[in-house]
Amino acid sequence: MSVTLNSTRFGRLEIPEEAVLDFPTGLIGIGGSQYALLARDDDAAFVWLHSLDDPQLAVPVTNPWRFFGSYEVELSDEEAERIGIDDATATSVYVTVRAAECLEDFCANLAAPILIAGSRGHQVINQAPDAPVRAPLFADLAGAHNAGVQAA
Repeated sequence: MSVTLNSTRFGRLEIPEEAVLDFPTGLIGIGGSQYALLARDDDAAFVWLHSLDDPQLAVPVTNPWRFFGSYEVELSDEEAERIGIDDATATSVYVTVRAAECLEDFCANLAAPILIAGSRGHQVINQAPDAPVRAPLFADLAGAHNAGVQAA
């Protein structure tokens, strides 16, 4: 069985029922409680967290470790218990991406990661001390570009 999504961005899509993610408390500042991750292929750097409740709502997300090797998610014990995640729970982590005209301006929100365990998702507040809301995804690219401009 599948769910039909008439996305304004991607057209008509059939989402397998097992790919539907339930966000019981929603996402911070965004409505809806059912989403699906959409990707062109399994190795895509960026995927879309698409609302099944709102055909116009699709948020770009990425695996933070693709860009930030030392990234950590720290949760209080109460928060981990509330959402039902422990050390034995297989959990995927995504961060929202803020796209821009130039790659140098793309940012990721490391302060509010999205944790997915099974078919449930939760956006949480990261307690790690170095988890900015706008972490540049392509900081090395911006540095190389600026170095080239200064040398000219």
